[in-house]
Amino acid sequence: MAAVESAMIPLGTIAPPFRLYDPRAKCWRSLDELASPVATVIVFMCNHCPYVRHILPALLDVARNYIPRGIAFVGINSNDPIAYPDDSPANMAQLAEELDFPFPYLFDETQDVARSYSAACTPDLFVFDGNRKLVYRGQFDSSRPSNSIPPTGEDLKHALDALLAGKPVPVEQRPSIGCSIKWRT
Repeated sequence: MAAVESAMIPLGTIAPPFRLYDPRAKCWRSLDELASPVATVIVFMCNHCPYVRHILPALLDVARNYIPRGIAFVGINSNDPIAYPDDSPANMAQLAEELDFPFPYLFDETQDVARSYSAACTPDLFVFDGNRKLVYRGQFDSSRPSNSIPPTGEDLKHALDALLAGKPVPVEQRPSIGCSIKWRT
């Protein structure tokens, strides 16, 4: 597992718009349709990455706890499914159905959305406030497949709790670490 860190783009960056296919729902979804007036969490993820698989149950739990509080979650897979068949749209739909994802899991076929967000790894998390300004980017928590720390989403939850309380999100944020996005060559 060659680990890559997230790019840590500047706080305040406006969420780039997108329109991507949702293989599970078999429809196209846009940021305008999915974004919340409270906050929107965008997670670049995939099916095969051991870092994503390590946090996925906890990520789904965090989403299930915060969606009823007005926070939107969106998963985006930008990996090349030719080189990584586990990350194909069909397999994305199967995983989302098996685990009953509470959020859309979208396919970035052109990889343009990952580039527009400067996404570098899976998982790579971005939290935008109700004005679609970036207030958090970085790790889900300090858990890794190689350490004994259980995944809880502590870092993401601190950011979301601050937003929900009307407080500023702490600016000291740690980069996410994971597998590199599998770019087409």
